[in-house]
Amino acid sequence: MSRIGREPIVVPAGIDVTIGENNVVTVKGPLGTLTEQFSADMKIVREGDVITISRPNDEKEMRATHGLTRALFANMIKGAKEGFQKKLQIVGVGYRVAKQGNKLVMNLGYSHDVVVEEGDTVTFDVPDSNTIIVKSPSKQKCGQIAAQIRSKRPPEPYHGKGVKYSDERIRRKAGKTGK
Repeated sequence: MSRIGREPIVVPAGIDVTIGENNVVTVKGPLGTLTEQFSADMKIVREGDVITISRPNDEKEMRATHGLTRALFANMIKGAKEGFQKKLQIVGVGYRVAKQGNKLVMNLGYSHDVVVEEGDTVTFDVPDSNTIIVKSPSKQKCGQIAAQIRSKRPPEPYHGKGVKYSDERIRRKAGKTGK
């Protein structure tokens, strides 16, 4: 039995969970509404405030899908209640970021500014000119937008300049040695 998959999911107060036909799950909370369709083979049962997920057999694919389904379901509930966030830092001389309306304008050393717009559920917070906080109730969208922002100028190994996650360690290389 999957250790992750057999864990029950407790639905906190203020969260409305609807399990529909073909395992279409809708989670409504203070931060938004998330909808996902899970594998029809998984059996999702709600008993009061506890949701359990079980699988029909012990085939390899079912074992893998069991833990995945439970993890995605738990992330939907956490996202609707608390939300997810990724913190990015911009390192480099002259590199900076500013928020103009619902757009993120970044000066990353190119001849033009790099502009990223907020999505329908994704918001940006810019506490200072070198920090970006990406917030969303969807863990997947939060990580995807943060990765797209990072890809505009990935950190380089010689000086460490670029856009990096706040908890990321850049593996530094030694430069050329002089004579």
